[in-house]
Amino acid sequence: MKTALLLSRFGRCERGGAAEFALILPLFILLFVGLIDAGLFFYEVNRGEKATQIGARMAVVTNPVAPDLSTKNYVGEMVGGVTLTQGDRIPASALGTITCNNSSCSSLGYDSAAFTNLLTRMRQIMPRIQASNLIIEYRGSGLGYAGNPNGMDISPLVTVRLTGLTFAPTVLFGAQLNLPDFAYTLTMEDGQGTGSN
Repeated sequence: MKTALLLSRFGRCERGGAAEFALILPLFILLFVGLIDAGLFFYEVNRGEKATQIGARMAVVTNPVAPDLSTKNYVGEMVGGVTLTQGDRIPASALGTITCNNSSCSSLGYDSAAFTNLLTRMRQIMPRIQASNLIIEYRGSGLGYAGNPNGMDISPLVTVRLTGLTFAPTVLFGAQLNLPDFAYTLTMEDGQGTGSN
């Protein structure tokens, strides 16, 4: 009987409840804010991926940032010991890699308006992208024909990259986490114009 009475009193004892609550509340708040930060981190990763995909799509259907790609004629070019003639397939080695950033391309000219159009479209998805975060690469794909009368001779692979983006979670009190670099590659389509879907 005494044991049952002690257990019933123990179950009803409310002393120390406020102290326990005061100890647990900060941990609960930290865990809750951490879960929100984790969700925001993955949201930012998703935005970066989507902005890169949209950027790649825009890059393959609009004017290239390296504008001389549009006018380069490969008829008479020596590639791999062979001189290309009208209608010859252009090997991937004919182009190499052209890297464009916010101020220049490694070769074949630079079109700042095309870069700005691409950046503006990507900022519709992820507004905090800076020009310094965006890199566009063109490299040979093995697609295209020398002297193509209907457009660009070569159809390069176009890679749009986002680098150097960070995320500042609340629980780390001002510390920054690096977002992963994002890259998406498509084959150049018409490469003309200033807008895409």
